[in-house]
Amino acid sequence: MMTVPSDIAIAQAAKMQPIAEIAKKLGIGEEELELYGRYKAKIGPGVYRRLAEKPDGKLVLVTAITPTPAGEGKTTTSVGLVQGLARIGKKACVALREPSLGPSFGVKGGAAGGGYAQVVPMEDINLHFTGDLHAVTTAHNLCAAMLDNHIQQGNELNIDPRRVVFRRVMDLNDRALRKVVIGLGGRTEGVPRESGFDITVASEVMAILCLAMDLTDLKARLSKIVVAYTYEGKAVTAADIGAAGSMTVLLRDAINPNLVQTLEGVPAFIHGGPFANIAHGCNSVQATKLGLKLADYMVTEAGFGADLGAEKFLDIKCRAAGLKPSAVVLVATVRALKMHGGRKKTELTGEDLKALEAGMPNLEKHIENIQKFGLPVVVAINCFPADTAAELALVEKKCSELGASFALSEVWEKGGEGGAELAKKVVEACEKQKPSEPRYVYSPEMSPKEKMEAIARGIYGADGVDFTPQAEKDLELIHALGKDDLLICMAKTQYSFSDDAAKLGRPKGFRVTVREVRLSAGAGFLVAVTGAIMTMPGLPKKPAALTIDVDENGKITGLF
Repeated sequence: MMTVPSDIAIAQAAKMQPIAEIAKKLGIGEEELELYGRYKAKIGPGVYRRLAEKPDGKLVLVTAITPTPAGEGKTTTSVGLVQGLARIGKKACVALREPSLGPSFGVKGGAAGGGYAQVVPMEDINLHFTGDLHAVTTAHNLCAAMLDNHIQQGNELNIDPRRVVFRRVMDLNDRALRKVVIGLGGRTEGVPRESGFDITVASEVMAILCLAMDLTDLKARLSKIVVAYTYEGKAVTAADIGAAGSMTVLLRDAINPNLVQTLEGVPAFIHGGPFANIAHGCNSVQATKLGLKLADYMVTEAGFGADLGAEKFLDIKCRAAGLKPSAVVLVATVRALKMHGGRKKTELTGEDLKALEAGMPNLEKHIENIQKFGLPVVVAINCFPADTAAELALVEKKCSELGASFALSEVWEKGGEGGAELAKKVVEACEKQKPSEPRYVYSPEMSPKEKMEAIARGIYGADGVDFTPQAEKDLELIHALGKDDLLICMAKTQYSFSDDAAKLGRPKGFRVTVREVRLSAGAGFLVAVTGAIMTMPGLPKKPAALTIDVDENGKITGLF
């Protein structure tokens, strides 16, 4: 096997095409682009309106088994797959989420793919990009500032400061801001109250940006955000404090999808960035729907394992936007499956069929879950040098037994060439899929508790759901507000089907604990916060920021 340079070295050596040339491949004229330099552009709403009557292409969702420290490579596979589709002569594009600065400078690293399956310009994408996340942060915090100012300046709405539920956000990991007291210093400094920060990608404003159909829908959704309650228990919205219009102004450009390219010059949309463990984990509806009009095959991904990202993609995004995938790619690695079978990260290089067999139930459960939605599954094994023929044969045998097709993915090392086999299997699955009505885990008519039970039992394999006194109180208020019909966004650890990160594989005999339920009326869902999940991550002992640097010529090092 050849030696492959680091991801950033490969990205920095890439010879990118002008973004106007990339747009031309999709039939977009240069006059329809809003340029951000030579290699990035935003696509305005006029392109979609021009193509509104054109039939959609095939939608392919990329998801994964339960993540482990061994790595799965979902974004890398997504990029490699679209390059593979182009290699076999298909008109294809990919839509990904914008990376958050929190993981980039924390522990996970960037989110632009890896090896020879990356989107570029990689440094821009992993840093400030076109400013979308900053716009979300500013719009969110403007609303928070206007809310506190309303209370300070006479409080005409009679808001109870103890019942303000709209926290501030920032796009970095900072545990010290999880719980804060604001308004200290005297009468002119504001009304003292307890508050806190979430990470920007967990903001309801981010979720709204990704689910909004257009600018009008964006403003309508922002208006519905519940920010506080009055002393009488009445909900106060962003519209009530007069913030919706100015928030929309700040997001006017951010709502337009961003166009970049893969290393092989395949068009790529990168837009929106909600986490899948604490938000709904999908790129924007606008980017997805635009890609379906522009290409025959539109590849997109959903964050973390299929129990989180894929479930929310199908139950929330597809239901809200009228989408249905033609096929689902489930990414797995032999290494990760052996970890689910009990091996440590330091013990994964040698052949171990016993551990692989023990970890296989995790893959089996994810396949079963996707099939419940009536969708064909293609398992993509992201190959590593230590994988043996016997181990790969065992995975293929299990996939066949479960009615899922199988392909090796060597996209990290070989780019589109290494994704051609996977691309052929995906095309085959799409062509075999017969039109049918979408299937969901729950119906909106069910009570919130019934919906959460349906997800926990049907997708996680839990024995049921327990609700803390706080969660019960939250649900009573949601019922009183007439919001029982909203969809469900589970906030849960990504490392286990359960709400306990230590339970690997396919755990059984467990229950899920919902400790609080947050109302996201603008996004159209309830966030069920389970276990010990945090909506503001913290930095590890040795964050990635320690090794990221730039030289006197502006060349960045250490960024993934």
